[in-house]
Amino acid sequence: MKLRSMVSLAALTAALHVNAASADVIRHPIPNSTFPIAQAVEVKGNVTTYYVSGQVPPVADKGADPQTAAAYGDVKAQTVGVLNRIKDILGGFGLSMADVVKMQVFLVHTQAAPMDFKAFMEGYTQFFGGSQPNLPARSVVGIASLANPGFLVEIEVTAIKDEAK
Repeated sequence: MKLRSMVSLAALTAALHVNAASADVIRHPIPNSTFPIAQAVEVKGNVTTYYVSGQVPPVADKGADPQTAAAYGDVKAQTVGVLNRIKDILGGFGLSMADVVKMQVFLVHTQAAPMDFKAFMEGYTQFFGGSQPNLPARSVVGIASLANPGFLVEIEVTAIKDEAK
């Protein structure tokens, strides 16, 4: 009888552990809005968090001066290039863009190069919203410059992996 109780207790403990290990990701939309970001993302449970360093655009035109935007493209092209880099990094960890819970975007905003938020959104919505409905919490900041004068966009993300899946 004692052995049966111990086995039952062990099975119950294992079942509770499995249930406690699963993550619950709750994406809170912006009330009364269709804008493709979440107001907040709540993560509960047993997850691994990945912090992806800021990524900059790849060279689009190898013939252009690498210190100019001509080498990397306009804001839309740079956004798509950066998000593809992030997608590849996440893929190396077995993650996808759907696992992104937080995004920080840095867009160059000067008199010579005003922030082109519309072009950024055209690139961004190729990855978020529409066919990929898991929206991250996000901030977009206008900055004077990035490490290379040709860069107009830098993006960093935080993604989570549910260890129970």
